[in-house]
Amino acid sequence: MRAAIKSKGLRDLVYNRYLYLLALPAVLFSIVFAYLPMIGVVIAFQDFNPIKGLWDSEWIGLKNFEFFFRGQDWLIITYNTVLYNLMFIATGTLMSLTLAIMLTELGKNAIVRTMQSIMILPNFISWPIVGLFSVTFFTADTGVINHFLSSIGAGTIDFYTNADVWPPILVLMNLWKTAGFGAIVYMAAIVGIDKEMYEAARIDGASRLQSIFRITLPMLKSTIVMLFLLSLGGIFGGNLDMIFSLVGDNSFLASRTDTIDTYVFRALRTSGSLGMTQAISLYQSIVGFILVVAANKIAGKLDKDSALF
Repeated sequence: MRAAIKSKGLRDLVYNRYLYLLALPAVLFSIVFAYLPMIGVVIAFQDFNPIKGLWDSEWIGLKNFEFFFRGQDWLIITYNTVLYNLMFIATGTLMSLTLAIMLTELGKNAIVRTMQSIMILPNFISWPIVGLFSVTFFTADTGVINHFLSSIGAGTIDFYTNADVWPPILVLMNLWKTAGFGAIVYMAAIVGIDKEMYEAARIDGASRLQSIFRITLPMLKSTIVMLFLLSLGGIFGGNLDMIFSLVGDNSFLASRTDTIDTYVFRALRTSGSLGMTQAISLYQSIVGFILVVAANKIAGKLDKDSALF
């Protein structure tokens, strides 16, 4: 039977049929929930009317995009979105690497296992819950932080009217929630490094710090680049759940906290225009796709093993 099949693709399909069957549910899930909804992109070019439906609504060309790009809002939210995600990626990668290396150097014991459990716990706490707790810290009159500042004679901060304090707050909150889980991923990669390399370095007189910079970090390069590329895919995502849970619809903070996702969410609730919000989302997706492809191309030229495709 295999000899009769001339097509290389069909031969591979027959030979690995059980592996393809295992992958089939994931493929079907992706098609139904990721690719079929892409048909809705046409709404960005329509004055969409739910009653008329997807194909009978009036086509208006690029008018939905003109509405978005006409003012200065798109520059502000694009800048905020890219800035926050770059800070999240940079600080998250650095902190996760630091935690992973520190815990690996401490060896395997009860303290390390306890620390690992504590580190990944914030990852399983939803942002709305974090937002509820944050009120007790940032409230102007009764907040924990202002109470502490008053007790040491320092001036209080009105967090919910001062937009400039929120970029570092959001970065720290993201670190608290995600760095621990990221460290577990890097720890798994570190465990896979050949121990004989460390033993050889120790025999040659290398210190722990030298082993980290000469062995651990170079061996993690492909993992770091791969995770960076995966993170870059969401660089135009605005972290709606985090920002909206912590800030909400606060107009005082919009200049520093408004991102593409929060803008789309607010526009959908206030204007009700599905066409304009879909146009913004399409802009977000296209630019994010271009960034991932470009970064992957650069990574492939620098190191072929680091590219995703």
